[in-house]
This record gives sequence, structure tokens and C-alpha cells, in this order.
Amino acid sequence: MRRLIAVSVVDAQKIAEVRRHHLAALAYEVEARGLRWRLAAPEESVLCVLNPVSRQRAMVVATPAGDGWSYLWTGGGIAPVSQVAEVADQLVRLLV
Repeated sequence: MRRLIAVSVVDAQKIAEVRRHHLAALAYEVEARGLRWRLAAPEESVLCVLNPVSRQRAMVVATPAGDGWSYLWTGGGIAPVSQVAEVADQLVRLLV
């Protein structure tokens, strides 16, 4: 059985804005730790993080989860967006 979910254009725009806000917050944190970043994909929906020394990369998305938002990143990482500093620390360790 298929379920259809209706999402208005206004809701989709709001979701995109909130997603970019959370990714920008994480970009600030990873940059403060010496990593490079760029927003990519349609509507800047993916944060690409690079360790300039090791050249290792990770992709991060922010997605609605339950009553809030979570970050998901390469290697199976997941954490609430309220833990942005901890996520940045985990990305530093991942990209060594």
C-alpha cells in the first residue's frame, strides 16, 4: 500500500531554509577546527567537508527527525543539530 504525503511549496521552502541554517552552523564549526567546506547539491542541501592535509572528505546532510533535526554524515554518523560542536569534533576525527 502506498501512502502519499502532501508537502506545499511553502513548507518545502521553509525546510530548505532550516536545512541551510543547520549546515551553515556546522560549516562555521568545522572551519574553526581547520577543515574546509562547501555547500553543494540542489538548494545547497549537502555540506561537503574536507581535511586539507589528509584530503579525506565527508558529506553531511541535515534532515528533519521526529520533533527536531539531525545531522547525518559519511560512515553512519548521526546526531541532533543541537550537538553541532560535537559533530564538528567527530568530523575532525573521521577525516584524519
